[in-house]
Amino acid sequence: MQLNIKKNWQKALKIYATALMSELLSSTLNEVAVTRVQEISEFSDEADSPLKNYANQSKPVDSYNGHEIAADTLYYDLLIKLEKITEELHKSPYDLILYLQRASIYSALNYPDLAVGDSYRALLLCDECTNEGFEYHELAWAALCSHCINGEIPKILISHVEKDDPLTDIAYSELSSASSKYFFDDNSLEASQVLNAAHLASLKCYHNLSVLLYICQCMKSAFEFCSRGLTLMPKNIRLLKIKSEIEASAKKESNGTEIFDIDDLSDEGWARREIYPWNHYEPDRFSQETLEFLNRELALIAPKCEVRITELVTLQKCASSMEIKTEPEPDKKHPEVGSLNKTSRQLKNKQLGIFAKEDILPGETILKEFSLLTANNRLKDSSCDACCAELPELKLKNNEKAIEETVLASSCPQCDDTFFCSTECRFQAEQRYHPAVCDKEDVDIIGKDPSIFKEKPVGLYFLLLCRAFAMASTQKIHPLNLIQIKYIWGDFSPTRTDTVAPNHDLVTLNSINSNRDCTLPFSFKYNVAEPLHVLEKMDIDIFANLANYDLWVINTLYSKFRGTASASVNEVTGHPEVAAVHPLWCFANHDCDPNVQWKWERENSRAFMHLWCREKRMFSDSTNESGDRLGNVGIQAGQEILNHYCDINLNIRQRREWALGSLGGWCQCARCLREEKEEKEEWIHT
Repeated sequence: MQLNIKKNWQKALKIYATALMSELLSSTLNEVAVTRVQEISEFSDEADSPLKNYANQSKPVDSYNGHEIAADTLYYDLLIKLEKITEELHKSPYDLILYLQRASIYSALNYPDLAVGDSYRALLLCDECTNEGFEYHELAWAALCSHCINGEIPKILISHVEKDDPLTDIAYSELSSASSKYFFDDNSLEASQVLNAAHLASLKCYHNLSVLLYICQCMKSAFEFCSRGLTLMPKNIRLLKIKSEIEASAKKESNGTEIFDIDDLSDEGWARREIYPWNHYEPDRFSQETLEFLNRELALIAPKCEVRITELVTLQKCASSMEIKTEPEPDKKHPEVGSLNKTSRQLKNKQLGIFAKEDILPGETILKEFSLLTANNRLKDSSCDACCAELPELKLKNNEKAIEETVLASSCPQCDDTFFCSTECRFQAEQRYHPAVCDKEDVDIIGKDPSIFKEKPVGLYFLLLCRAFAMASTQKIHPLNLIQIKYIWGDFSPTRTDTVAPNHDLVTLNSINSNRDCTLPFSFKYNVAEPLHVLEKMDIDIFANLANYDLWVINTLYSKFRGTASASVNEVTGHPEVAAVHPLWCFANHDCDPNVQWKWERENSRAFMHLWCREKRMFSDSTNESGDRLGNVGIQAGQEILNHYCDINLNIRQRREWALGSLGGWCQCARCLREEKEEKEEWIHT
């Protein structure tokens, strides 16, 4: 009975997808939704289909042409299929078909950004297949051959070659003679078939990237991939429709202007910011073992403080948490992402914070922390490669021998322009990260001196990502297991279990309302292309090392960096130039009326984070949630250390714009809520 149900569902879905594809759909993105479900059903084995066990379900359902499929069952079955394909990729990392299959499942799970990553890797492998001189040509070719047995086109590419598909263009007429499975007695014809499959896969990759980047709101990159695909197939109806969609959006943004410059298109999109269901690297941050470890580390640099569990008001991507009427379901595995407690109007979530164990006087030092997880975007700059401190002046030495000894002690003998402020920094670098980048050609110039001002903050996050790659490679551990990263909270949102049904209008996924849960800034350049580029420069195989450097890992790292990294700006230009993650300092939670101040300082030549008690808080009437006055001078034992991660002199709108990108939502501290209320009252009376 169960087997018949599975077959019936697969048959129903295929019939539904075919029926939809026989019509001229009004939206290009709607076509893609149909193809997604068709692809998932076609490449799934009968015994392992994600479309099963949907009978007699009492839970919420998605409707597929009148048939009901339990939404959460579909979701979990897709996760099972995703896990199995990922395991296959780890065994066969040069298989572009597996990447396309996984991209299809990511799309169905509503992760268009992750599908972009897999589609791009598949495109790179298409190039490997068609260019004999490329590094992974033989491996990629052999993997593709395994899918073209007896001259058959891989099923996931079939929609691009079937003649009765009304959306198919000249691809069929060009490839049909080589596609027939009856003409493969000759090896040359078999090679031709594999080559044609690679070209079909390229077309699918361009199609995927165009649509998925459009959904992520990366318009410029979407347009570029669409144009590249049309260069390959100028009359491809799907790509022409996508191009039309992008142009229509661009004209709408430019108030109807017929002619637009591609460079003016936005390329700053958004992705979901969450603990992915398959992420097994997140620790139990609230366990006794974790708290004891963190407090042992904190005692070394902040003896008057301790890490405790606390509750914070949940950040919201809207004007105010007071507007939230419904409470999301808590994440049982990671309760910090769900709402654990609810006041009459505000949602709460469980977090860690730093609290005073003893009274702390105004001006008293609270914490001094050194970090190797640093970034500097100035090319050929005279700063320490490890801690980013300015290098000591050699001219202060009295003789040439002393100068020579200083240079030898603070420079890398294999690198021409890598210097350290001290022997300690050089030793730490050699132990923790430098071997991964030592004497690697051009790896030290990637991401440096960005010409566009708005890319400088994003570029610093990217350079922090590069340092994390180097640390993980040198220490031979997974990036998310680095001690500097492991316990950091990435301001994650609860994991959604909805899926993309074929009858959904995916144009709406590009709207603000549908993307309100996407709070992680995302771009093709800094989330996909540049990370792979720097890994290649580090001589890391981007395919064989997929487990360590998959896009979901990169997104998770960015989530952690954005809410915790501190930056230093050039006093002359005002541009951010140096950034760092101090893993203990960042446990102090943000407040726009902080009771502490911080600054990067130097001690014994090395840079460190200095945190001290403010002489006076900005508002003398500061109170806690219970309405108790917190006091304006010093920090009492038991009070929380309230840090600040933005310029607190900015107005509320500017502060909340910062919080949205860095913390994933609008700040809900007492000051912000008070100023929001004052702003509304002022608006009402004007």
